[in-house]
Amino acid sequence: MQKEIDKANDIAIKQMMDSRPCLVGLGKAIDCIPSMRENLFLHAGPPITWSRASEPLKGAIIGAILFEGLASTKEEAIACMEKGIVTLGSCNDHSSVGPMAGLITPSMSVYIIEDKSNSKCYYANMSDNAANSRGQSLRFGIFSKEAIEHLRWMEDVQAPVFQKVIKALGEIDLRALIAESLHMGDECHTRLKATSLLYMKAMAHLVPKFANNTSDADKILETLATDTFCGLNVAMATAKAMTAAAHGVEKSTLVTVFSRNGTDFGIKVSGLDDQWFMGPAEIPSGLWFPGYTAEDANPDIGDSAIMEAAGLGGLAMASSPSSVTFIGGDAQEAINITMDMYEITHSEHKHFTIPALNFRGTPVGIDIRKVIERNLRPHINTGIANRKMNCVMVGCGAAHPPMEAFETALEAFVSKYTENNKTD
Repeated sequence: MQKEIDKANDIAIKQMMDSRPCLVGLGKAIDCIPSMRENLFLHAGPPITWSRASEPLKGAIIGAILFEGLASTKEEAIACMEKGIVTLGSCNDHSSVGPMAGLITPSMSVYIIEDKSNSKCYYANMSDNAANSRGQSLRFGIFSKEAIEHLRWMEDVQAPVFQKVIKALGEIDLRALIAESLHMGDECHTRLKATSLLYMKAMAHLVPKFANNTSDADKILETLATDTFCGLNVAMATAKAMTAAAHGVEKSTLVTVFSRNGTDFGIKVSGLDDQWFMGPAEIPSGLWFPGYTAEDANPDIGDSAIMEAAGLGGLAMASSPSSVTFIGGDAQEAINITMDMYEITHSEHKHFTIPALNFRGTPVGIDIRKVIERNLRPHINTGIANRKMNCVMVGCGAAHPPMEAFETALEAFVSKYTENNKTD
């Protein structure tokens, strides 16, 4: 059985690394995302009900309802949820990803990322960080008038321009973009300055050509230039495409989804169909913004942990020693974290390499068996949401998936394949 598992993991890793995601378009979620429908709102993390949702997730849902025009006040939006007018679904269950609260609604525009190795498509919302907004965005559970107005500006002004720019470019090779950003000091989860710069460089020169006027062009360019996370959403969809390529391999023990909704932390495993394995999300540790402490923090939230599932983020810390300052460490600790992650992964990435380790590939393919055997949980870099809705984020740092998720996944794996062997 051990040899069969190793062979399955070899296949899954090969499919992941052969994946070549490219940005090919932008379109309305309801027109692009499979099984998307009116009043279906997708969110980060495993599936959850309104009653169990964290405050930042509830805040984002309220904001999304206001954006869609289903309500005009917070109270009316809450009533929409309580009456069942809006249905919630997991982004990851719909070939999609979203940072922090991760809300994707039918009227929102989404990036279309095509995996050229298999022609499958994956989706992510656009970054909603407005220029000089100081975090006034839906992803953090904020539903202020300014945040909703910015979402509408994105749809009315920015999205049509982006759509034309991407069409004119044909495609942007995102695997190559991320590989380059690792050599420029990113780990591609909480440190994305190079990723965002490269993304902006690819897009910006065509914005004036397709904008309706100089004022629109200036605002779009200002938004891109001041949002150091503008590349995160496309990077997340890239990681989603890669991990999805590794999913569904019989007898593979590799994790293909990491995701959090602010209450639960969920994982999926390649050889275990689309079943979620969950445990409680923990409150991250890290660097608190002035005026905040751990008491202000919500448990970990967001689909962005898909970066770690693809061998980036916390697994690639050695590529980005500056990121370790979020957890109070030094450059050597960044290297140590990555070295630890080699202990629980199946392979080394052939496209994503780390200059500080003599261009060794990032650790990739987290193996649930190794996590349990070594009692070593994956290192997840993360932003930290406020535990209250309608409030800005409180810091950046790191968290870990609950061991419970790996244990229940391994139990399910043993049960499934032991039973299959008996049947055979």
